[in-house]
Amino acid sequence: MQEPPENADRNAVVHALRPFGTTIFSEMTALADRCGAVNLSQGFPDFDGPETIRARAAEALLEGPNQYIASAGLPSFRQAVARKMKRFYDLEVDPEGEVTVTSGATEGLCAAFLALLEAGDEVVLLEPTYDAYPPLAALVRARVRRVPLRGAGFDLPVDELTQAFGSATRAIVINSPMNPCCKVFTREELEIIGALCAEHDVIAIGDEVYEHLVYDGRRHVSLLGIPALRDRALVISSTAKTFSLTGWKVGYAVAPPHLTKAVRMSHQFITFCGQRFLQEAMTYAMDLPDSYYRDLLDGYERKRDFLSGSLRDLGFDVYPTQGTYYVLADISPLGFEDDLEFCRMLPVQAGVAAIPCSMFWEGRRSGRSLVRFCFCKRDDTLEEAVARLKTWIRSR
Repeated sequence: MQEPPENADRNAVVHALRPFGTTIFSEMTALADRCGAVNLSQGFPDFDGPETIRARAAEALLEGPNQYIASAGLPSFRQAVARKMKRFYDLEVDPEGEVTVTSGATEGLCAAFLALLEAGDEVVLLEPTYDAYPPLAALVRARVRRVPLRGAGFDLPVDELTQAFGSATRAIVINSPMNPCCKVFTREELEIIGALCAEHDVIAIGDEVYEHLVYDGRRHVSLLGIPALRDRALVISSTAKTFSLTGWKVGYAVAPPHLTKAVRMSHQFITFCGQRFLQEAMTYAMDLPDSYYRDLLDGYERKRDFLSGSLRDLGFDVYPTQGTYYVLADISPLGFEDDLEFCRMLPVQAGVAAIPCSMFWEGRRSGRSLVRFCFCKRDDTLEEAVARLKTWIRSR
């Protein structure tokens, strides 16, 4: 048998993806598994979503048919998405021409990048940047213009953002609520972005998967709710976070017809279609009563307060969580300076896993004292994680 050539693994990967490697989420979860650590790194619940939703999926799976469905998704689920947009945001959406069901939000993002960006186009990303965006830009050979948010509040730097828009700018990605910094963009900030997009004929791509996890009386504002963006925004969301069923990968894109047509063009050649039984179950889930959404928010707000308060008591500097199900903590008061080193050490020494936030800035040029803990876990899981951290800190 012939020996593989030297550097075969590296050469097997296209040049555009070589700088990225394995995602930090996979690395930290694998480390947590090896160490038997409490995994507060990757953002998936350690409990399943409502049994009624799972029962609907099981019934639909057994009843069938289990064949291909329309590439854009089940009409009933697209109608449910349209009802949701009206119910929560008072937005009229055409389920036939403006909703596309995708295999999770990441596939929706991939379909959008492939359909809307070409080599040489520029896409504006706000830092800290969720790690899926730069590789997708690299795949289509688009140039990335990064604009770092400012200060402890991760404020929108209007002057810098304005300077980032130019003749080559094709799109901007807005993640709200924002992972990993837990920021919720205000209507005023989105209107500024909308005005820039209208002035420069730019598409706004909204990653809104945490739309129902917004705390302390704040309201999520969809990009499609900004008048300047209604005809130039493509909003991507998911059922994963809202219904605690991340493994189902049922996402969707909502956009005006001309952008929907583009996304459907690429989507059909990526996954073609999703699974009927999961979409049927999520049709039911989307229409759950307001009490479900209130209870979800109340439960996560309580978990947020417990974890934030506990980390603060242990000596971390804790940032306020406006949205998502994460807590951002500063490790410098504990005497640490490098978040990546800290997060690789923590599962081994303390039995708890977290995410180093500097990975969300280009070249790790910022965020080196920040780590992200997730609280989408059972109460006893969070309590165990806090107890382990307390034991570790006392033993140092």
